[in-house]
Amino acid sequence: MPRALAVLERDTWSRTATFLLLGFLCYALPWSVFAALPIPPQGMPALRIQGSNTIGAKLGPALVKGLLEQQGLGAIRQEATDTENEQRLVGQTSDGRTVMIDVAAHGSGTGFVALKDGSAELAASSRPIKDSEAQELVALGDLKSRNAEQVIAIDGLAIILHPSNPLAALSTAQLAQIFAGEVKTWEALGGRGGAIHLYARDDNSGTYDTFKELVLAAHGKSLAAGAKRYESSEQLSDAVSQDAQGIGFIGLPYIRQAKALAIADGESQAMPPSISLIATEDYPLSRRLFFYNQPDVQNPWAQALVQFAHSPRGQAIVAQSGFIAQTVQAIKVTPTPEMPQSYQQLAREAQRLSVNFRFQEGSATLDNKAQHDLQRVLDYLKSQDKLHRQVVLIGFGDPKADEARAALLSKLRAMTVRRELAKQGVIFRDITGLGDELPVAANSAENGRLKNRRVEVWVY
Repeated sequence: MPRALAVLERDTWSRTATFLLLGFLCYALPWSVFAALPIPPQGMPALRIQGSNTIGAKLGPALVKGLLEQQGLGAIRQEATDTENEQRLVGQTSDGRTVMIDVAAHGSGTGFVALKDGSAELAASSRPIKDSEAQELVALGDLKSRNAEQVIAIDGLAIILHPSNPLAALSTAQLAQIFAGEVKTWEALGGRGGAIHLYARDDNSGTYDTFKELVLAAHGKSLAAGAKRYESSEQLSDAVSQDAQGIGFIGLPYIRQAKALAIADGESQAMPPSISLIATEDYPLSRRLFFYNQPDVQNPWAQALVQFAHSPRGQAIVAQSGFIAQTVQAIKVTPTPEMPQSYQQLAREAQRLSVNFRFQEGSATLDNKAQHDLQRVLDYLKSQDKLHRQVVLIGFGDPKADEARAALLSKLRAMTVRRELAKQGVIFRDITGLGDELPVAANSAENGRLKNRRVEVWVY
């Protein structure tokens, strides 16, 4: 087919599909009874996903397979392509038509490039979109809006060593020195093994961008030139697990045979990359995994995949893929001496929910994830019959010159969450603010202060 005709057919398909989707949405039908999604012309992918290797290696294809199954397709198969880190999911409709969805995983940055040049309809990213990228894509709409930015899972960057390495914990400051090449031997850290060998993801990787922001840049460092770089998460992890002098960073599902360290940031306690600490985003190197779609003109399969990823079945697939689902659960917390007395008593009597509400940078407005979490928490409270005086909200923040002001601001954050949940009938047992107590990140950087500005939910 001549290129001009192919472009015209693709554009016509896109407009037709968008029109059909808008028609479906006008009726506000429940997900389970949506009409079947439109089938593109023969040989044309229904959806092209580009971006994060962390998502694209396993989670993205698993979610696509789940969507194809939900849509009633059969004979679903996963096909490798001629290009490394690219694959195609294929299914058959009941009348024998083929549906194809392409998943390319070359790093988060490549997803935004693909949105811009039209080679993909959905970007997968293991870090938030940068201001510069959002500006370059402004013709597609506001990529930072709730309609475009979708948190599909929570992950934690694991700092991994060879299984025989006796080291148990490091601070982010120590990590920065290690990966900048300033700390060169294990003996300098109180261990043994000689020279430290560095392993890192490549420059296109969202995993690397996250590590660079949370560890290197936060401490004014840059990655040492001698670090071995990898596009593949699995290859990096396997290399570290076979090198007794190695250290690397990787997404949680890719620890594989390596050993993960506990990490401290600023005044926080050293925390292992556990499910509960990552779910609440308290673990210092926790991060969000995203889908970004075009908010103004959306491919119907892209929007359907986003909706499916948010659904209970989609979040179950997230967990099965080794990431942390956003499903709300109650967690028993063990009191420790570092906790304020009131917090220790709460920990003895109640349970904490596996979600923290956080806010947009420089704003009292809940961020995009928190907007979705409101409904998740509400659904949990309804299912557990805890709408009436069973809920406690605790706000936290960063230090201020006036401690009373820090306490007030933290309580106001809790009041913001209270206002939204009260609209749905929640009657609270207590609402309080603990100021800058119990930090989960360093307050020396804006990213850390943003993490510390949070609201916890506890239930009796």
